[in-house]
Order: sequence, then C-alpha cells, then structure tokens
Amino acid sequence: MCGIIGVVGSTSTLDILLEGLARLEYRGYDSAGVALVRQGETWRARTANGTESVQALVRACAQAPTGVTTGIGHTRWATHGAPEVMNAHPHLDCSGRIAIIHNGIIENHLALKEDLLARGHTFTSVTDSEVLAHQIEELRAAGNDLINAVRLSLASVRGAFSLAVVDALEPNTIVAARRVSPLIVATTPGATYLASDIPAIFDRATSFYGVDDDQVVQLTPDGFHAVDLEGTSVQLTPLTVNFDLETAQKDGHDDFMAKEIAEQPQALRATLMDRRRGDGSFTFDEMHVSDEELKEVRRVVLVAAGTSYHAALVAKYAIEKWARLSVDVEISSEYRYRDPVIEIGTLVIGVSQSGETIDTIQACREAKLRGARVIGICNIVDASLARESDAVLYTRAGLEVSVASTKAFVAQVAVLELLALHLAQLRGTMDSAVIDDRFTELTEVADHVATVLSRSERVSLVANELRDTRDFFYLGRNVGFPTALEGALKLKELTYLHAEGYAAGELKHGPLALIEPGVVVVAVVTDPNLHEKILSNLAEVKARGASVVAIAADGDEIIDAIADYVLRVPATNPLMAPIVDIVPLQQFAYAMARGLGRNVDRPRNLAKTVTVE
Repeated sequence: MCGIIGVVGSTSTLDILLEGLARLEYRGYDSAGVALVRQGETWRARTANGTESVQALVRACAQAPTGVTTGIGHTRWATHGAPEVMNAHPHLDCSGRIAIIHNGIIENHLALKEDLLARGHTFTSVTDSEVLAHQIEELRAAGNDLINAVRLSLASVRGAFSLAVVDALEPNTIVAARRVSPLIVATTPGATYLASDIPAIFDRATSFYGVDDDQVVQLTPDGFHAVDLEGTSVQLTPLTVNFDLETAQKDGHDDFMAKEIAEQPQALRATLMDRRRGDGSFTFDEMHVSDEELKEVRRVVLVAAGTSYHAALVAKYAIEKWARLSVDVEISSEYRYRDPVIEIGTLVIGVSQSGETIDTIQACREAKLRGARVIGICNIVDASLARESDAVLYTRAGLEVSVASTKAFVAQVAVLELLALHLAQLRGTMDSAVIDDRFTELTEVADHVATVLSRSERVSLVANELRDTRDFFYLGRNVGFPTALEGALKLKELTYLHAEGYAAGELKHGPLALIEPGVVVVAVVTDPNLHEKILSNLAEVKARGASVVAIAADGDEIIDAIADYVLRVPATNPLMAPIVDIVPLQQFAYAMARGLGRNVDRPRNLAKTVTVE
C-alpha cells in the first residue's frame, strides 16, 4: 500500500519524484517524503497531512538543494506507528547520511530494534522500517559498500519488503531489494528508476524489469546490477508496459471514479475482444495451461479479496452451471492459514485487480506448493500474480486509479465467465449451439451497461432523496447475492455509511430484527426465476417500515407496486446480470458520496493495493 519511487542520473530528480508520488496516491496513504543525496549530504522532507500529504510535500521541497541527481520518495500507509511526520519515510540512520524507504512489514523488528538499542543506536520513529537504516549503518561502518550492506542486512529480516536505500557517501547509487512486496526497475539512457508501481514512471523509461523475491539491485545512471542474497549475480525479468499518459488523466470527468464507471463498456469490449477462433474454440494468449490439463480438472478453487472476491462468487455460479465442476470461493487472507486440502485435479484461480494483492499472491503460492495448477486473473501486465501463476488471463480494463474498484469488477466477471465457457467446451458439458448463444450474450453485455450509464440522472435523483439515510441493507438471490455484497461494499467505501449485503433468504435468520422505519433496503430483482421469492422478502421488509430501492429489469411492472424507487436495467442472461446490475449500484454509491462531500477517489483509511498482510 505504500508507494515507492527512486531515480538516479536525472537533472530533474525532484520533479520526477514528486510527480511519481502524485501518481501513486491511488494506493492510499497518510504521509509522504523524499530524500535527496549529493556528495556528503542527505536532504530530507516529510509531511503527514493525510491524503493531502503530497501537495504539502511539494511546498516543503521549495527549499530543496538544486542540481541533485539522486533521490528516493515514499507515500506511507500506516501500519506500525501513527500517521505522523516522525513516522513518515524516508528514515535516516544515526549519522543522518543513510536514508531508506520501505513498503511491507518487518515481522521481527522488535527483536532487531532491541539489539540495535543495546549497541547504542538512537531511534526517532516507532516504525518497523527504521531498523533497516541502522542495520545498514553498522554494515557500512564495517567496510561494506552499499549493495553488500543492504544484502547482508536482509539476512536477519523476516517479513515482506520492497525498499530503496541511499547513502551520501555513494551519491550516484540507489540500492533496492524486494521480498513479496512489488518492485520494478526501469532504464533510459543516462538515468535509472525504481518504483512500486509502473504508473509512477511509465513515461520516463524505455525498458522495465521486475525484481523477484530476495533480489538486491544496485542502480546507477548507467543502468543496474542485481544479485541474490548470497551475492551471486542474477538477471531481472523484462516486463511489457502498455500504459500511456492518457490513461492516467480524467478525460474531463470530475474525478477518476466517474471516468472509470463511464469506461466500463470499453473495458468489457477490450476484455472480450479476439477471444474466439473461427472454429468456435476459445483463445487465451496468456493461457499456458494446456487444454488437456484443463480437461482433467476435477475441482476449482477461487481465491480473492474485497471486490475481486465478489467477482469470484459470481464466477462460482457460472462455472458450476456451465462446466459442471465443484467450485469453492475462498477469502485469500484466510486460505493458507487453515491447512487447505488440494486434491489431484484441483485448479486454483487467483483474482486481483492489481496482481499485487499480497494475500491472494500468498494463497496462490501455497496452492502451488501443494500441487495445484494456478491461473491468475489480473489487470496489470507482468504483475507479481501474473509472473507467479502457471497462466494468466488479463482483464484489459485499463489503469484503474480510484481506490474503489468499478470497471475492474465487471471485467473480472466477464473474463471468469469466458473461462467458464472454455471449461464447458473442453469438458463437453454444453452443446456448441448453447455455448454460441452464451458467448453472444456475453459480448452484448457491454451495450447493456452503456444503456444503464445513460440513465444516471434517475439514480442521482434517488440518491438525493435518500441522502439522510444512515442504514442500508442490500439483498439478492443467486448471483444477485454477490451483486448485493458488492453494492453494499461500494456504499461503505465511498460514503462511510452502514451498509450490509445479505442473501435474501437469510432475512428471517436474524437480519430482519434490524429492519425498521428509516432503513433502506436495496434489492437486486432481475432474475425471473427467483422473482417471486425476492418479492416475498421485500414484502417482509415493507411490512416493518423499510423503504425499498429495486434494481429491476425493463418491463417488470410488478415491482412498481412494492418498491418505493425502481432503477431499471436491460434484461440480461441471469448469470451475466451482475455485470449490468452492479452499475446502478456503483452510480448510487457515487452519487450518495458526492452529495455527502466525500472524496470518491481516495476514501479514508483505504488503499488501492493491499501489499501487506
């Protein structure tokens, strides 16, 4: 969740750092800082102004030294220590010469700190990260150059990290290292860069490389050299980068979230483009698990977190119905801590927008260790999940900046349902004509989403009328249930209001006790096969004084007699309906948040990418 950037060799180092940190704001953060080094001097500036810290840092850097060509920058999301300036990165050693920035958690930092304190070191923060600066300080004093001091210091470290270190005695050098947390290195003639995310530097460099676990990299203006923890030279993995500046701009929208909601038809079309051959078979350019292996799959396990977990829940229904495979959906942070059973023929699918979600990556690693084949679903080319999976399917949704995910969710559902059709075709569980129909319906969903987007004025009117409501319950059945969960999550993320999602049949098993006048129930009522069932649930909440907002299909006249507010969507195949039905729920959460004056792109306490456990 912390953002990292570094540059060596550029005469515009400070400007590059500050612009890169601004681009990393979507990760979520509460403080920011930079360190600049030249011969014998390390200059540092830090701010802790919440999500305004980067802007404050720009002002704080007005007195920065000029002509500096080496520097590192950091946006922090607090784990150890309050979000205060004293805990903001970069951290310095006792001499004030060595500066470090760190993303991750040093799990044994207390023991390391105790030893360092006993040897006379003085700490100025309560973070876990500062121990690294002091360990490197000792190793430098023992005669090691910077790369070896960093390499040797990591031998005693337990936990996750991506870090960068500078020392004023080696002013043309940055040393970086990675374990679990993401880190990339990039080059252009005369300058070398590092970052936690490609967007921070995607227009600065010409070549990009992924740093793998326990690799240490020395960056100079002429390029880089990498070693493992034993000091043996290693090669970094070249990456493919397909961002451009336009994707990081708002295109006239008030904020990134509005832009990304509007981009959903485009994201769906891109995700589904060129996925089928002339003979009707499906093609996945990134699929390195053979058709023969997929035919032998006997069980599917989806691991994901947050919004991606809800997309995985939708996929469970599609895979089971179409491919007739048993499917489990696991919260990735819980998966590897309960001794999961991996049988012969188990396929594990990890779902993550960024491809850097640490819980999902670790769950997939655990599954691979236990013998499963792993497919990664992510939105970022060459992300960690992509590199560690046996195969990867990219959602092609484009860069998503807003912390609350929108277009990535619909693209994830689309590509997972495409995979479900592929499995059904390989296993012979659906007639070819039916597969043709389902694929055609899937490709038409983008047009349905565009129709819903054109109806945003109605959603805004409903949100305006309900702005004073403080308690919301979201209900759905079948795939309407994960849609309800995702709708409730969007409202929580953006408005900070109380919202809960439930399977509608669970009402009588406890939640009905909370229904009273003043409560709003938002219901997904688009499945014709379960229409009567959910109408009965709505009658129950209406009888207890709740107001009802219904997501209903065009032409459904019965719902008008029950719901206080109806948001219409085009009728869609029920298994694909979540892609369409979620859009008015996104719009509703967005309109509510804007009406309440919330920052829709950077909700409080949240981060775009969760890279620590």
